[in-house]
Amino acid sequence: MNVARQGHRWWSYRRPAAAAVSVAALGTLFVSPTPPVLVKDDRFITAATTGILDIEVTECFDDPAYSRSANEEVVRYRPCGERADNQAYGIVHVPDGPFDPDALATFAWDSCERGFAHYWGSREESGLDYYPIVPTAETWADGDRDVMCAVYNPQGKLPGSALPRHDPFG
Repeated sequence: MNVARQGHRWWSYRRPAAAAVSVAALGTLFVSPTPPVLVKDDRFITAATTGILDIEVTECFDDPAYSRSANEEVVRYRPCGERADNQAYGIVHVPDGPFDPDALATFAWDSCERGFAHYWGSREESGLDYYPIVPTAETWADGDRDVMCAVYNPQGKLPGSALPRHDPFG
């Protein structure tokens, strides 16, 4: 009989620890995972992304999202006052020539960086970031030579238009 009691005592000491581990493990089932970091680079949105060619400079738009009616990812216009993901702040014309994706990306990043610095200074000062929207080989073959520059808030939605109300340089 003593043997049974010792076994019982051993389990009674371990039971609270086992219960705590079980509760902790169960708790991880209800913790939502950290969303993946969204990388906005020169491939995030291209001139071939449906809807982007409808966006004008100064207009705001959301990140691409799947549209059942279009059966593909689509960029949609959103009024800047309604907390959009991005805002177009410039269009830069690319010199004509053969399609060179590396040279195009370099040109696009450099051009958009100059515009960004003009309006907002540095990324650190403004809390904003930018990316270029570039032609693809297909749109280039159709004569597209424009790069759109877009600004966004890496921490979330834009609270309104990101463009300065007045041009501090002009």
